[in-house]
Amino acid sequence: MGITKTDGFTKEINQTADILKVLGHPARLAIIEHLAKSPSCICNDIVDEIPLAQPTISRHLSELKRVGLIQGTIEGKNVCYCINDNVWKSFLEGLNDISKTIVLNKKCC
Repeated sequence: MGITKTDGFTKEINQTADILKVLGHPARLAIIEHLAKSPSCICNDIVDEIPLAQPTISRHLSELKRVGLIQGTIEGKNVCYCINDNVWKSFLEGLNDISKTIVLNKKCC
């Protein structure tokens, strides 16, 4: 698979596309859902909830953290994760702007 061309697109469009790609995996959506139900979470709790091995969940957590959707703090041997409200709100606002444009400019079909 080739490299995705991102030049020529705004920073916001590229960030939204990156977040959508990351959210395109069911395990990551399940992790987001789990974190949304609790204010913070220790990684081992996620392993108990998601039917995947701990290293696999860690990789999914890394991807969610890479795009900024979650943030984590280290407390001893545990890493506590929570949803990054600022990034999540910005992401949703961007999608909302796109949705409004589609609805307002609907002229075909």
